[in-house]
Amino acid sequence: MTTAETQSSGAKKDLIVYVCILALAGIQFLIAYQDISASQMFVRMLIVAVVEAALALLFFMHLWENRGLKWFVLIFTVSVILGMQYGWTDSFRILDGAPWAK
Repeated sequence: MTTAETQSSGAKKDLIVYVCILALAGIQFLIAYQDISASQMFVRMLIVAVVEAALALLFFMHLWENRGLKWFVLIFTVSVILGMQYGWTDSFRILDGAPWAK
């Protein structure tokens, strides 16, 4: 394959992924105007957003090419999310005060 064919193939793949992301954004627009409960809307929007984000990460950040980088990003993201959850156990101190201060 020549360089021009490779660039054309890559541009075509990027365009297809971009159109898919636009279609998913349109689906989110349709979900927003449905007459459903807030919890159903949240779940549907979250699913579509996760698929959109996965497409963007895999193709525009080229994670689909590099398996090691894909695992690094996945593990790093999970670690950050778990680290953010560390403070939730202490969040009730704002309401009740420090337990040792009573």
